[in-house]
Parts: sequence; structure tokens; C-alpha cells
Amino acid sequence: MQTPTVVSALTIAGSDSGGGAGIQADLKTFAAHGVHGLSAIAALTAQHTRGVTAVHVPDVGFLRAQLDACFDDFDIGAVKIGMLATAEVIGCVADVLEARRPPHVVLDPVMVATSGAKLLADDALQALRTRLLPLASIVTPNIPEAELLTGVRIADGEAADAAIAGLRAMGARAVLLKGGHLDEGETVIDRYDDGLLDAEFIHDRLALEGHGTGCTLASAIAANLCLGMPLSLAVETATDYIERALRGGYRPGRGDVVVLDHFGAAAR
Repeated sequence: MQTPTVVSALTIAGSDSGGGAGIQADLKTFAAHGVHGLSAIAALTAQHTRGVTAVHVPDVGFLRAQLDACFDDFDIGAVKIGMLATAEVIGCVADVLEARRPPHVVLDPVMVATSGAKLLADDALQALRTRLLPLASIVTPNIPEAELLTGVRIADGEAADAAIAGLRAMGARAVLLKGGHLDEGETVIDRYDDGLLDAEFIHDRLALEGHGTGCTLASAIAANLCLGMPLSLAVETATDYIERALRGGYRPGRGDVVVLDHFGAAAR
């Protein structure tokens, strides 16, 4: 009996020792969607539900070895990029993506943790703009991240649309601007634009602070792309998944944030 070939999704991100975000959330999301998960660890964090206490960036040569090992052996349908802490790391990842040309790249520009801890070196911001944005099938910033990338102050929907236009002008083929930080009443509006379609994905604003929501959303998009969904549907389906995962969230630590219910959300 021949074993079926499975398309894999690769996450290039940071490890979260608390298990709620980063590589750990990405792999749980891939598994919940029935996609084989690969990982290249670009940073290690000492982290729990109350914050980040330390960050270590491994040697860039070892990151390159992880990436080459994954691309040499697996059929990679999508790459999800998360925490890349330095310009050197960003350059390494960009070099590999330019050489390997995976079908889809989902860029979650992780800059600041939910706790407020800074996760991106100052010299890395320009490298992120110039090296990675043009390679992204879609970029998924939250409001503070979009402000840093574009220099646009985002206080309302009009400014959000301007920031999306700015990101696309930098080379991103599609943008999902997450609306959780924008005060729009009892709803959260995630704005999507790929140049042909612009859409709003609207969900109830929940009285919960989730840990790993951005990582999980980007990974769910990548998994959906591996499953053959068109980009706009992959995004819409992923936003619905996040809402269910947040509603089912739990508190394994002593912090106020909830960890998402990755598998329960997929089963509903």
C-alpha cells in the first residue's frame, strides 16, 4: 500500500517556551488543519503568559541549515514567516526564498509581543520592508506593526486604508490589516486588499486578550493555501477559525491572556 504524499507548510519564526505563540502555535495550527508542519527556528524566547523575559538569536548559519534541510526534502506548499529579530536573519530568509520560490509566503511582521516586549532590532525594520515585503503573497500586520512599517498613524478606517495602500506600494501583493487595536465599537474589522478584491471580515469583539492570535492567523492562512484555497477564501476562513479558537481559549498560566484552542476550533 502506497503512502499518500502530503504537502507541508513551513514556519520560520521564534520559539515560545510557554507554548502559546510562535513556532508552537504555528505547528498546532498546521496540525489542526491536517497539514504537515515544518519549522525553522529563527529565535528562541524565554516566555510565558505574563511576558517575554529573554530572547536568543541562533547563529544565522544554523538557520540556513534548517531551511535547506526543509526545502531539500519536503514539498512545501506555503511558508509562514513570524519573528525575525535581526537584519542578518531577515537577509538569510530572503536569500532562501528568492532561491527556492515557494508557491505562497505569508508574512506576519512580528515586532512587539502582546506583553509589550520589543522583538525586532532597530536595523531590521528597513530590511523587513525592502527584502521580505516584496516576496510576500500576503502580509498580516496589526495596527501598531502597520504604523511602524508605513509611518502612517492609524486612528480610523480611512487611515487604515491608506496604510494598506502603502504596504502594497512597498511590494506586498496582498494585505490583511488586523483591526483588533482599532476602536470600532463592538466589532473587530480585518481589512483585506489584493489589488483586485478588497473586503472586510467582521467579527464580534470579545472581552478576551489572546496569546498567539497573530501567529495562529498567519499559520491558518498558510495551511488553507496548502489545502488549495484561493487567497481571499484562505484569509476569510482563517479569521473565522481565530474567532472560534479565541472563544474556546483557556488560561494555562498565571497571566491574564488566554491561549487559543487550536484543535477545538478546527473540529467545530
